[in-house]
Amino acid sequence: MPAKVITIFSTKGGVGKTFFSTNLAVALTKAGKKCLLIDLDLHPGQDMARMLNIPPKNTIVDLIPKLKRLQEETNVSAFLNKHSCGLDFIAAIAHMRHSTHIKPQIVEAMLTAFIKQYDYIVVDGGNAFSDILISIFNQSNLIIQLVTPDVLSVYQTKWGLDVLQTLHFPLKMVKVILNRAESKGAVSWQEVKLALPCEMLGLIPSEGKTVGLSLNKGNPVVLDSPRSRVSEAIKDVAHKLLEHPEYFIEHQELSKLRTKVDLEFSRPSDFWEQFGISDTGSAEADEGQTQEDEVVKLKKRIHLRLVEDMSLKQVDMSVIRNNPAKAREFRSKAAQIITNLLTDESGVLISSIEVRKELVREILDEAFGLGPLEDLINDSEITDIMVNNKDEIYVERKGKLELTSKKFVSNGQVRAIIERIISPLGRHIDESVPMVDARLPDGSRVNAIIPPLSLGGPMLTIRKFSRERYGAEELKAFGTFNEDMIRILRASVISRKNIVVSGGTGSGKTTLLNVLSSFIPNNERIVTIEDAAELKLIQEHWVRLESRPPNIEGRGAVGVRDLFRNTLRMRPDRIIIGECRGVETLDMLQAMNTGHDGSLTTIHANSTFDVLSRIDSMILMSGIELPVRAIREMVASAVDIIVHMARLSDGSRRVVQITEISGMKDDTHINLQDIFVFKQTRTDPKTGAVIGTFSATGYIPSFYDELKIKGLELPKSMFEKGK
Repeated sequence: MPAKVITIFSTKGGVGKTFFSTNLAVALTKAGKKCLLIDLDLHPGQDMARMLNIPPKNTIVDLIPKLKRLQEETNVSAFLNKHSCGLDFIAAIAHMRHSTHIKPQIVEAMLTAFIKQYDYIVVDGGNAFSDILISIFNQSNLIIQLVTPDVLSVYQTKWGLDVLQTLHFPLKMVKVILNRAESKGAVSWQEVKLALPCEMLGLIPSEGKTVGLSLNKGNPVVLDSPRSRVSEAIKDVAHKLLEHPEYFIEHQELSKLRTKVDLEFSRPSDFWEQFGISDTGSAEADEGQTQEDEVVKLKKRIHLRLVEDMSLKQVDMSVIRNNPAKAREFRSKAAQIITNLLTDESGVLISSIEVRKELVREILDEAFGLGPLEDLINDSEITDIMVNNKDEIYVERKGKLELTSKKFVSNGQVRAIIERIISPLGRHIDESVPMVDARLPDGSRVNAIIPPLSLGGPMLTIRKFSRERYGAEELKAFGTFNEDMIRILRASVISRKNIVVSGGTGSGKTTLLNVLSSFIPNNERIVTIEDAAELKLIQEHWVRLESRPPNIEGRGAVGVRDLFRNTLRMRPDRIIIGECRGVETLDMLQAMNTGHDGSLTTIHANSTFDVLSRIDSMILMSGIELPVRAIREMVASAVDIIVHMARLSDGSRRVVQITEISGMKDDTHINLQDIFVFKQTRTDPKTGAVIGTFSATGYIPSFYDELKIKGLELPKSMFEKGK
């Protein structure tokens, strides 16, 4: 059996840590156990050696060249310092100048060599958190924090326990020893016990004279005065450690983890139901899932305990989600509880700090975040996330689709994540309303669809909201358009031309709409209308409106058309509709024709010419009976510019057409004149990159003279063909 490693430390100096470590190791040795005492307190230097009256012949620094031999040696005690009671001892350094040689990996390797040949290893860890101390904690089976009965020591001990929790060490493996427990004017041991959240293992009384004599003799007090009260108290602690193996936390690699209780779940969504965010219909068990991974089982048990320990059923999660400070505080508290539950439920300490940290984060994400989607949401290179089913999550990265290794535990978890997203927005999803559009707090657009419409289980699509607000210069650097195209678009916006941005899904319409809106003068009142708010304007006088779906009774819906009509009463200088997709298109055209010029919107279409057909279709399909000629005349007089975006084969986005609508050709045909176009010349055979050029067509906009009158002079040379 490997040695049980006990690390003793304090966050305050002068509390008797070295004295207690030395005497505890001697007491364990006198109880018949093979014990090693390691002095890793690098600051005092040689205090422990003097307490044992041993001139150290070797230190850890001295043994570094012999490390490989030590790992193969069957009797490492020959390299160490021996006390007359049978205790082996080694200090880390002999002189402070050697402290730089002590590295975490060296200490870990030494401990690995020692651990095979002892029953107990007692480590004096010092009083300062360092990489070395944390490394030793991670190899320990028990951590003892020494405290004295004064307010400062108790305060610093609480701080030390908080740090240990932050490092994902469970309180179950930490015990407290109260030294000098009967000092005059001290805080009572009962008050100390109430103030600290972990178990108090023992009380060491104050016997200054007895302790002083033993220190002066260089003889541990448990040997020098074995019947003294202080010796009896230390031996009592040693006896508890010998009699209670449950004080020591076994270490285990995550890959070998086996849970201590075989708790089966009838449904993978048990946690989500108890959390109160998933209805009965969403908790369907995954058919055919007969055997679950041990780590998944562990996570589920922790989820259930978390619900109970944090009283989550009584917590209003919407309040926490909408308050970043409360959310951070709540998540921090939950992380500490999860750290403790990991050891409670598994019965072991997962060996790697990084693995523990990752496991805690995963459980937090599953309980309060978006589960396996959290990493994808935080990846700045990903623009779209597509959950096809619990086992199939795709992303778009740099314009290319790729399958990720992320998976949900069950369809019930996917459903719960959907509900977690939409519930703060007052929206719902069930069999009667199986589709929903929503947004994340950062503005990312979300679409969800569930059975019976989606046959493979709940589906989720997230169009991520860019954390950066790209301007014209950034898009120019990306190759979206060139300088001349920026100049004509800026002049068109400032001169209050009505502009439609067209393109396919994911072509960058909204991003371009944000750029165009940035050209609007800051002294104008702007009203934006969207299904799911995505626009990010920089102007001060900006009013945002968002449509609302019907409630669970099918009432209360407020559509884009309703908002548009209300907007006309709000004295707007500019109206921006995030996307025209229905009958509101007619309202938009009428507004553009009746004094609300300078409006902007987007439309799904394959080209500038297709925009006209789309407008016809949207108006006619809404049930309004108008002749095509009337619609076309309305479009020709209302819309000035169409800017078409396209996502090319290499994933890049380009403005491929800037087109002016310059009146009617005849009764039914609108005159479209391209001003600038993008022409693809070739594709790089190695990288697949699309190579092409932006060029003017030679057409000069019909409003060119108007721009000059308004002081927006553009050189005619920029419109020369091929420029």
